[in-house]
Amino acid sequence: MRNISSILIGIVTGLMLFSAGAASAAEPTFELLLEQLSEYPHSEQVAFSEQQVVDHEVGLGALRKVRGEWRFKDSERLTGTLLSYTWQILDGFTSAAVMDELLGPLAKKESAVMLFECRGRACGKGVQWANRVFGERVLYGREDLQQYRVYAFQAENAYRLVGYSAARTADRQYLRVDLLRIDN
Repeated sequence: MRNISSILIGIVTGLMLFSAGAASAAEPTFELLLEQLSEYPHSEQVAFSEQQVVDHEVGLGALRKVRGEWRFKDSERLTGTLLSYTWQILDGFTSAAVMDELLGPLAKKESAVMLFECRGRACGKGVQWANRVFGERVLYGREDLQQYRVYAFQAENAYRLVGYSAARTADRQYLRVDLLRIDN
């Protein structure tokens, strides 16, 4: 799991360098990082997308139903480039353990601030996270096993890193990571 942790830190660092115009030929590219993640022996990439988003909602609170509509307790709307990755976690590893391993070291970085975290049922309904928030029904799992975290990274450009882990069964464990480069 340490390899995937260093790769994710590399993604964040690479994005910061890339956006600041400081990336050189020696710096890892997005394609290389994506390839390294796909080759990690205990995960299989099942989805990837890159898109420009306008007023993309990043949840900073649990999902709850208010007047018949599902909403975050708190959120922010941001515009920028959104990279979304989804991996299935294999070989008996849990998505929660991989998420802790991946995102734990990020919280210790000086440029990182955790904006929100929830675990289990405190996050809200798992089906709403899977379908409404991420648009990937494969993420639907047991509510008591879900985790969600949001980090802010400050560099020349600002970023939001969102992590969500879901577990349907022991063999169906998934990790979703969204990285949003915020336009100035």
